Amino acid sequence: MTVASTSTIETTAPPPRAAQRHTGSYAQLSREVREAGLLRRSYTYYLVTASVIAVGLGGVVTGMVLLGDSWFQLLMAGALGILLTQIAFLTHEAAHRQVFATGPVNDRVGRWLANAVVGISYSWWMSKHTRHHANPNQVGKDPDIAPDTIRFTPESAQEVRGPMRLLVRHQGWLFFPLLTLEGLNLHVTSVRSLLRGDPATRPARRRELVTIAVRLTAYVALLAWIFPPGLAAAFLGVQMAVFGVYMGASFAPNHKGMALVEPGAKLDFLSKQVLTSRNITGGWFMDVLMGGLNHQVEHHLFPSMPRPHLGRARALVREHCSRHGVPYTETTLLRSYAIVVQHLNRVGLGARDPFDCPLRQELRGY
Repeated sequence: MTVASTSTIETTAPPPRAAQRHTGSYAQLSREVREAGLLRRSYTYYLVTASVIAVGLGGVVTGMVLLGDSWFQLLMAGALGILLTQIAFLTHEAAHRQVFATGPVNDRVGRWLANAVVGISYSWWMSKHTRHHANPNQVGKDPDIAPDTIRFTPESAQEVRGPMRLLVRHQGWLFFPLLTLEGLNLHVTSVRSLLRGDPATRPARRRELVTIAVRLTAYVALLAWIFPPGLAAAFLGVQMAVFGVYMGASFAPNHKGMALVEPGAKLDFLSKQVLTSRNITGGWFMDVLMGGLNHQVEHHLFPSMPRPHLGRARALVREHCSRHGVPYTETTLLRSYAIVVQHLNRVGLGARDPFDCPLRQELRGY
């Protein structure tokens, strides 16, 4: 089933019997998942995945050495952007305790991958992503739909003033071009969060800042050393653009255009996670391409489930939702992008000047 338009969940006090039924059904589903062994670690899978990424990084370094002062280096920049996104997927999975059996080991590996390899704050990501999982698509609680350059709710679109109004009005069409800046935005936002964080966490934040600063500085210095200035700048720009587009294009299909939950709404866990999430079809190839994010429904229901088990869990969850009358949404990747663009353009209409002449809008085609 696909969702072409956004609905709003306004339930403030769900019927006790319905809430109890869904809560009980989730417990039943959890038992089925555990008995099927789908929460067990999958060390071989992650070892192979990490090894393939390491070989890929070695290939990029080799290519950079062999190509020398050539604009074909931009191909290496694109490949590096893809590999850094794949490493970010592994970081995401470590943060969810999917990779190793114990939390501390997952955190150590995740922190190292995020700070030293990708160059993004692990603690900032953990805080932001935890809040998203607790309240997906809930207005005022989910940081992923908080007002920013892109507006995800009609109310936030109506608040836009000045030149930004024109951008928001056409934000659906501009969404993917804007993702070319998302890599830079992730770096800047995570560093800013560390600088403004809770004083009680200052030592930990300082360590992260130092690690990220060394990583980013060394990377830029290396490019400036081995390439002429123009090629170095182009390499960095392409790598960041590919990283931003790949990250955004992997996370956006999962919730954008799905039901929004009003601030005061109360939902049971199963309904909250399933009604606001969308799966992407495509089999094992999509598992690799999207880092398991294509199984968003299962990931939200069982955040610690390793990536290779999500596909098997999908069959259990689909059958369970069908049996209990809970809508389960999945579609193709291209269709999900169309839904995202349509939703953002629909929301962007809220930024239209209320004094615009309807006849002028019709003649101009919007």
